[in-house]
Amino acid sequence: MTSIYSFSARTLGGEEVSLERYKGKVLLIVNTASECGFTPQYAGLQKLYDTYAARGLEILGFPCNQFGKQEPGDAAQIGSFCEKNYGVTFPMFDKIDVNGANAHPLYRYLTGEAPGLLGLEGIKWNFTKFLVGRDGVVVKRFAPLTKPEAITDEVEALL
Repeated sequence: MTSIYSFSARTLGGEEVSLERYKGKVLLIVNTASECGFTPQYAGLQKLYDTYAARGLEILGFPCNQFGKQEPGDAAQIGSFCEKNYGVTFPMFDKIDVNGANAHPLYRYLTGEAPGLLGLEGIKWNFTKFLVGRDGVVVKRFAPLTKPEAITDEVEALL
């Protein structure tokens, strides 16, 4: 697979969506969790989405329970939590693995295209972010500590 658009994923609502749907958009792809110390980043992600969606930014959230079991809920619980607590309106997908033998193919691709610290591909924790250009090419990977508001310049440069 040579493009982000080669992949598909199931939404929290159960719909299988081809990432082809987002062709021509700038994407910020984030593995999320509802019970993590970084969970308040949902607010910053939603603010980015509110600010830049009209200019072509899409944020795609992928809940993951691989780090400290911090995403224990099912799809309905995750969706309700995100909407109620952070007003999330950007697309949220079904819970996936981002590391290991059962890692979602999208995450195998992302980590191969943008390895982390010391060239290691594995995701270290919740709220790792991948910025993808309008052409579907992975531009940059951001660590969980990087708050959404800290990547505004990189997002604007791609818009």
